[in-house]
Amino acid sequence: MALPKAKETVSANPVVVFSKSYCPYCVSVKKLLQQIGASFKAIELDNESDGAEIQAALAEWTGQRTVPNVFIGGNHIGGCDTTNAIHKDGKLIPLLTEAGAVAKPSA
Repeated sequence: MALPKAKETVSANPVVVFSKSYCPYCVSVKKLLQQIGASFKAIELDNESDGAEIQAALAEWTGQRTVPNVFIGGNHIGGCDTTNAIHKDGKLIPLLTEAGAVAKPSA
């Protein structure tokens, strides 16, 4: 049931961060998204009864076993390093805007 649950969560939210509450990389990504003003859903796997199963399902689905595991607009982005790299390249905000997670700047 973990994989369908993960896929349902990803398809129902513009941005999803599969996270662990104590993970400094997860905290960093969530802080970045908050600073940008993006709305996102964080799933704290260490607080979910089926967190280990979800993490295993994500590894099977994305090939990434670690957290944070970030999805934007239903697409797997990657972890902390990838998210930060995309932001440095100036591509994160357009992705978030396209996904409807941040308001478009008024012209």
